[in-house]
Amino acid sequence: QVQLVESGGGLVQAGGSLRLSCAASGRTLSISNMGWFRQAPGKERDFVARISWIGYTSIYASSVQGRFTISRDNAKNTVYLQMNSLKPEDTAVYYCAADVTVRLGKYDAGTWGQGTQVTVSS
Repeated sequence: QVQLVESGGGLVQAGGSLRLSCAASGRTLSISNMGWFRQAPGKERDFVARISWIGYTSIYASSVQGRFTISRDNAKNTVYLQMNSLKPEDTAVYYCAADVTVRLGKYDAGTWGQGTQVTVSS
């Protein structure tokens, strides 16, 4: 079993930056990829980005492409989400996830973190 713990959320002004971290523990050798999702109030949880655990293949939602960067440090079993040029519409609870899959265009994951709040003020 894998456990995920996020950190780094907070309040930032529009145009600012934040970096989220997610530390994995437990059976980390079983992880195939890790990613980030977000859920705004009253909305469904949406895919944000994913990175493979072997190799450096990453994919992004179109809404964050060019502004967000996902990266990882395998030695620390940690994945990061660098968020630049933040907009008020980026406000959400951000969830770290392991073993992200996509089926019929819908993303899901095998393991979830507890979430961290990101608030972008205008």
